Amino acid sequence: MSPVDFLLLVVAGFVTGIVGFVTGLASLVSYPALLAAGLPPVTANVTNTVALVAVGVGATANSTRELAGRGPRLAWWAAIAALGGVVGALILLVASAKTFELVVPVLVAGASIALLAQPTLRKRVSGTGSSRLLPVAIFLVAVYGGYFGAGAGVVFVATILLCTGETIWQATILKSFLLGIANLVAAVYFAIFAHVHWLAALALALGALVGGWCGPPVVRMVPPTVLRIVVGIGGLGLAAWLAIA
Repeated sequence: MSPVDFLLLVVAGFVTGIVGFVTGLASLVSYPALLAAGLPPVTANVTNTVALVAVGVGATANSTRELAGRGPRLAWWAAIAALGGVVGALILLVASAKTFELVVPVLVAGASIALLAQPTLRKRVSGTGSSRLLPVAIFLVAVYGGYFGAGAGVVFVATILLCTGETIWQATILKSFLLGIANLVAAVYFAIFAHVHWLAALALALGALVGGWCGPPVVRMVPPTVLRIVVGIGGLGLAAWLAIA
């Protein structure tokens, strides 16, 4: 890897950190950047997962007040996300990706539509026991996050908003934390059993750490409705890109 490629990945990592926190579409920036740097697809995917841990670290470090006080429930959700991340990483390395890749665009598009229609959907599902489905949903999204992850943040935000009474701001914080946990355990698995391009991961992670740190202040300045619509439309765009890629 040339010094120019390294610097470009640092810049891409910074953009990834901000975009990933604000919209949940981090891989839309980071994964193509790794491909452009010359990494083969599977290596780029694995390296991307390792590097994206930095987004969660940066965002969580700048959001500790919002996470404090959630106690055992947050720890339970984190454990479920960790288990899902391991399962997703295992699927990537041992199973055929074809069927999963066919489902991914539909999943991301569905979550994006749900996010856009969230005020209406929340009224309809309120009181129907949807909160009991949240642990299962966290596990399934974390599996996808450990496997590939493009759009996993959008799915997490939509799931949290529909199954809980959290605001879009709180859901964004929780998304970054839980997805960070899933990425972390998947990254450990990949570090042991897969080929990680460590120099590329370092470059991307350096930028992503700073970008993730800058994400919470950016979100605080964006009106909740605008943020929800931007994330939803961005998710639909990502679903289209994944369908034709």
